[in-house]
Amino acid sequence: MADITAQLVEQVNTARTEGKSLNIVGRGSKAFYGRHADGRHARGEAIAVAAHQGIVSYQPQELVLTARAGTSLAEINAVLQEQGQMLSFEPPGFGADASIGGTLACNQSGPSRPWRGSVRDMVLGLRLINGNGEQLRFGGQVMKNVAGYDVSRLQAGAMGCLGIITEVSIKVMPRPAASLSLVSECDSAQRGIEIINRLSCRSLPLTGACWLQGKLYLRFAGAAAAVESAATGICRDYPGTSSLPADNRFWSQLREQQLEFFSGDSPLWRFSVGSSLSHLLPGADWLIDWGGAQRWLRSADHSLQSLNELVPAGRGEVCGFRHGDRSGEVFPPMAAPLQALHQRLKAAFDPARLFNPGRMYAWL
Repeated sequence: MADITAQLVEQVNTARTEGKSLNIVGRGSKAFYGRHADGRHARGEAIAVAAHQGIVSYQPQELVLTARAGTSLAEINAVLQEQGQMLSFEPPGFGADASIGGTLACNQSGPSRPWRGSVRDMVLGLRLINGNGEQLRFGGQVMKNVAGYDVSRLQAGAMGCLGIITEVSIKVMPRPAASLSLVSECDSAQRGIEIINRLSCRSLPLTGACWLQGKLYLRFAGAAAAVESAATGICRDYPGTSSLPADNRFWSQLREQQLEFFSGDSPLWRFSVGSSLSHLLPGADWLIDWGGAQRWLRSADHSLQSLNELVPAGRGEVCGFRHGDRSGEVFPPMAAPLQALHQRLKAAFDPARLFNPGRMYAWL
């Protein structure tokens, strides 16, 4: 365990005095994400937080764990495993060295997100160093602890633009007693979306639903009797459905983007849309996840603007997740009022614009 808060505060104060910007550097597993100014990451002097690590407290009976931002997901998962608990949002690591702080800053959740919640939903509180070098604390260690603005959850997806996360308190959950995955032939993505949405309306212990290359994958987890009953019903209603082997790695490979679909260096676009939205661009290279709410497209033939124009107003948005030109904007465009709100938040937390300038948007 190592607490380097004082060192981080000193570096922030020095940068503010000297008029320098800071590029927050963690363990590097998500370095590909966001804008890369001039072919690199956000401009500024590196401020390393990976060494700020260690589990500060863990209360299995209260389902709460508090860890410094540089603590690896591997360490957290190992500790939770001993108590039969887990991070319910199933965070992707995109590498063996991912940290809890980077997971929150990039707002990353795995295949179970629609049913078990996101990292944002599970954050109870955090500590933050703002642009004035002040150590701030928000939230706490219980679910009902927020009065006023929920600043803890505001950090989810902020890409470090509002300050340096130094400590996170997060809700954990018991591991399910049983888990089982099914696969069936499904000739079209549209049919897969329809089936998944139909199943989501039923009382089933569903924790994963994905369509890929003509196959529909379903995962159930919970009490053994509930899982067995759900699987029996699905096999009856959809003849030809079969179980995946218990040691099959499909869901972990999906979470970590290790499936063949994700290989190569063509641009990877992430659609975050209404789960029932009709399939877009039939014939293109798609993977449908989150029961239809998260859709991945591999294509070098489109731009961020053209893809966002495909999504009906109010039904979702598109971002450039990996590869492609990352010197321009990669996150969805914002309406002027929302952009102004983001700029006001930036001014409140980081008035000198020290942290990760340009990493999220060129104007932030």
